Amino acid sequence: MSGRRRGLGNLGVDVLLSAASKPSSGNDAASGELRHLPVDNIRRGKYQPRTHIKPEALQELADSIRVQGLVQPVVVRPVGNGYELIAGERRWRAAQMAGLDTIP
Repeated sequence: MSGRRRGLGNLGVDVLLSAASKPSSGNDAASGELRHLPVDNIRRGKYQPRTHIKPEALQELADSIRVQGLVQPVVVRPVGNGYELIAGERRWRAAQMAGLDTIP
């Protein structure tokens, strides 16, 4: 067996934990804070891999959101005066169909 190490190498768990415990810059994205954003301030992500979403499935999700609310928040990044979707386009579209003004 070769003496070659894999994985973290010389980095120890203490290095990883110390990096995770550094205070954030106060910016919401860096702190991982959950916020409710206006649906109209969010735009479709340009890297969205889906080119087609079945209307029936979207309507079913919108109906579920009306009853249960949005269970899983979307992930966005700030762009200009609004936000760009990184993950959650189906949820965002269904939330619009469900008539939500804001989305987590």
